[in-house]
Amino acid sequence: MTPARYFSLLILTTLLMGIAFPVGKIGLDYAPPFFLMGIRYVLAGGLMILFARRRPQPSGAKEWLQIALIGVLQTTGVMGCVYTSMSWITSAESAILTFVNPLLVIILATCLTGAAYRARVWVGVAAGFAGVVVTFGSQLELNPGAIIGFLGAVCFAAATLLVKQWGPKFDQIALTTYQMLAGGIALLLLSAAAERPRFEITATSVAVLLCLVLLCSIVQFTVWFRLLQLGDPGKTSSFLFLAPLFGVLSSWVLLGEPVKWYVAAGGALICAGVFLVNGQGRGARRTAQLAASPSDSEA
Repeated sequence: MTPARYFSLLILTTLLMGIAFPVGKIGLDYAPPFFLMGIRYVLAGGLMILFARRRPQPSGAKEWLQIALIGVLQTTGVMGCVYTSMSWITSAESAILTFVNPLLVIILATCLTGAAYRARVWVGVAAGFAGVVVTFGSQLELNPGAIIGFLGAVCFAAATLLVKQWGPKFDQIALTTYQMLAGGIALLLLSAAAERPRFEITATSVAVLLCLVLLCSIVQFTVWFRLLQLGDPGKTSSFLFLAPLFGVLSSWVLLGEPVKWYVAAGGALICAGVFLVNGQGRGARRTAQLAASPSDSEA
């Protein structure tokens, strides 16, 4: 894959992640959060089965459990924590905590896999996170919502490393399909335990659901997992700092929420952070491979 195509796909998947915030917010007028997200991922996984059933399947209980764990972390853990945290903190604050993920990926990769990142990478991650905070103009306080939101970021980071470690042995379509199904089923179980499931059918709610299923689930996860397999997870995850920026801009377009001056300042910091992490040929020095693919021997 050429660098230009790789970069274009990174922009696409982070754009879809950002768009999911305002689109999901619209959808909450028609369904409770766990139920809406559960429907989203079960439908997305169900549609993907049409393609996945013709692809190489996971073999043995161990591989099925690995996919299920990725789904519970990536889908149930992140979505569950994001929406639960909003009982105490704002959606913007929840987004800030969720997208601490790139920093956590580098920390976990350093501690657990022996990966060694240069100082420039750490400075870039710090700049990107600062840009996220500036973009939202928020101050986080330590409370249950902040702790739960941070746990969502930990789930996101753990799933990122697991996809990097286990993903190459799975067919891409099969991995995407079955992890969404596992996460979606778990979300529906959470909904049954904690909510009164309902979905109000209107033209708007159906359009929202289709967008969440087709674009923000199927396309987003397929592209994201592929990118994680091709590149270093820390460097790839640094582009997640763009997702909340895209969320603010798409909220302005779709919901009419005002864009403040600090969005431009935050965007500049985010772009600087991404450049620092990815702007050199060897931003991360591998002392231990995260996966067996040849492309991962150096980053």
